[in-house]
Parts: sequence; C-alpha cells; structure tokens
Amino acid sequence: MKVREIMTRDPACCTRDTRIEEVARMMVERDCGEIPVVASARNPVPVGVITDRDIVTRTVASGRNPIDMLASEVMTTPVVTTTPDAKLEDCARMFAEHQIRRVPVVDEKGECCGIIAQADIARAAPDRVTVEVVRDVSQPGSPMESARGAAPDEDGVV
Repeated sequence: MKVREIMTRDPACCTRDTRIEEVARMMVERDCGEIPVVASARNPVPVGVITDRDIVTRTVASGRNPIDMLASEVMTTPVVTTTPDAKLEDCARMFAEHQIRRVPVVDEKGECCGIIAQADIARAAPDRVTVEVVRDVSQPGSPMESARGAAPDEDGVV
C-alpha cells in the first residue's frame, strides 16, 4: 500500500507570517494536530510544521501570548516529508526514525499535496506494522533525545 491511498489531500497550510491564532483556528476547523508551514501561497514547499503541542509548549507554557505571535516563532524545522508513492512500511520507518506522528506529503515539485498521520497507518496497515510504528515512535532514548538532552514531543521537538 502507498501513502497516496490513505493520506489526507490538500491539507490546510500556513506561511511563516500567519498568526498563531489563525493556525489554531485551522486546527479546530480541520480537526487536526499539525499544520504544514509553506514558503508562500504561490510556493507551497514545506519549510516547517506547527503542531498543537508546539503552540502550547512554545507559547503558553513559556508565558508568551500566542495572539501576538507568528508561525515562524513556534514552527518546527527542519520539516520531514514523504511522497505519495512511498510505501506505508517506509513511511512507518520514517515515523519511528524521527519519532514523529505526522508527515507532510510532497509532490514531484516538492510542494505540499497531503499529510499522513500515524493514525492513518494504524487504520489502514496490517496489525504488525501498526504495532511497530506505535512502539518505535514511543521509544525513549531516541537520537534526538540524546543529542538535545531532553525527550522530544510527539513530533520530535524538545
């Protein structure tokens, strides 16, 4: 099975200068936990992502007012992407390797054309793949943790 078969097509995206309030509104309207940040409306190449957790940990938990902030101030970079033709098994390995739960999908031009989540694979893939993805994404002691000295969040952010 390929990513294209289960990905969410045409996800909501924002740019670096989108206000965090608007990003949060997109998450509510689309019932999602991650919004890709693209270079511009005319150049939808992902340059980062913003998760619901990014908003909480990089704004609210640090005492900052998210209403006054832009996507560029809380986005996670670099962005990890996959392609529509990637096999689910390869995508699952990417989730585990980077300890992330969502990945923007890019077309042959590098433009954002979808997003795939760990939950999508869990619904579509054989039980063995699902168990491996959940186990590996949830493992403590990832390379990111060792390098940064702290445990990453669900999207690989410390």
